[in-house]
Amino acid sequence: MSKFVGDRTFYRKVLTVAVPIMVQNGISNFVSLLDNIMIGQVGTEQMSGVGIVNQLLFVLYLALFGAMAGPGIYAAQFFGKGDHEGVRYTFRFKLYISLAILAVGITALVLYDNSLLNLYLSDIDSDQSPALVLQYGKDYLAIMLIGMVPFAIEEVYASTLRECGETRVPMVAGLVAVGVNLCLNYVLIFGKFGAPELGVEGAAIATVISRFVQAGIVMFWTHLHTLRMKFAAGLYRSLRIPLHLTWKISVKGMPLMTNEILWSVGMAVLNQRYSSRGLDAVAGLNISSTITNLFNVVFIAMGSAVAIMVGQLLGAGELEEARDTDTKLLAFSVASSAVLGAILFVLAPLFPMLYDTSDSVRTLATGFIRVGSACMPIYAFMHATYFTLRTGGKTFITFLFDSVFLWCVSVPVAIVLSKYTALPVVTLYLCMQSLDLIKCTIGFILVKKGIWVQNLVKGE
Repeated sequence: MSKFVGDRTFYRKVLTVAVPIMVQNGISNFVSLLDNIMIGQVGTEQMSGVGIVNQLLFVLYLALFGAMAGPGIYAAQFFGKGDHEGVRYTFRFKLYISLAILAVGITALVLYDNSLLNLYLSDIDSDQSPALVLQYGKDYLAIMLIGMVPFAIEEVYASTLRECGETRVPMVAGLVAVGVNLCLNYVLIFGKFGAPELGVEGAAIATVISRFVQAGIVMFWTHLHTLRMKFAAGLYRSLRIPLHLTWKISVKGMPLMTNEILWSVGMAVLNQRYSSRGLDAVAGLNISSTITNLFNVVFIAMGSAVAIMVGQLLGAGELEEARDTDTKLLAFSVASSAVLGAILFVLAPLFPMLYDTSDSVRTLATGFIRVGSACMPIYAFMHATYFTLRTGGKTFITFLFDSVFLWCVSVPVAIVLSKYTALPVVTLYLCMQSLDLIKCTIGFILVKKGIWVQNLVKGE
């Protein structure tokens, strides 16, 4: 049992790393829930339009996260080694690749907004108007794209701070930002305190302003504390990255970035297949994803804990300790997610009642939430094994493990089931989530073999 359970010192360290990330993500998701409820009070078409846009932006978000993952592996190990110049190089790599992705992503969303939004529009068994959903979606997207620039810059800074062990500052910045977002949402969506009633546009404006605030806080703190964050000293004095390191990061990072892009596009395809059952399914999924994301913060934060704690141990050459730490983190992640999943399963019918929508949407949302809650331990194990393999530099394996599986197994199954069967959408959703059991089995075998236990920066 001691193999899976740590002592008080271990859990104190885990919570020091994970809790700030949980708090930041938890509050951010809680505000997203409140945003969703506010928009849902305006109308179901508005909520569906925003939900579809968020599916498209999700692809861009994950492309950015994937681009930072490769250099992030090196940043954590460079920091564990005490090489601050190495951390500086990885920061610059993140900045360059993020700006390039933004340029491509924003251009695509501006040029093809109509075509992309229309993929999700269906009026089967629904009182919603596809034309209204489309217009609300376009209005929301046009403003949200402005906020992608501060979002990307903040993530470059915040991810580097976390890899250097500083999780508190990104958390504080996130708390301030969500407070700003929540207050402005109330004012701008409903037209309070003399402000115009802007609906979905007001929600987008509030989000964009909060992202500028969040980026400003993280950047200001980093450059004000160069004694603690040594990589920030002279960060922009030179913009060079050694060619050999650029190549090594690219080799490790390209599968991760490609994986995140393909995975996010694949998830968008899956959601498009669910939407073929009608716009009520879109609204139900929008509600359920907002609720389950609030509870998923624990296993997501535990994945970050794996990347930070195990990555630093690998970089310091403590390979056996890294293996032991990873086992305990996996067990803790699954156990905590099982408890939260049970709570969410019981509370599932209550959350859709917060929305001013139809009974059919509420019923679908409850079903989706219960499926997600039952699968939370599966998600937790899968997430932790993914981060374990990634932290050890096995990025091509994670590419096969994640997006190749999605496109070769999940997407074809979803297309067949949605086109050639009459399965209710909640049953279809359950079938798709159950496929993750296969990935858990593969992840368990790969992690147990220890192929990820290696120091990537030993010779740097």
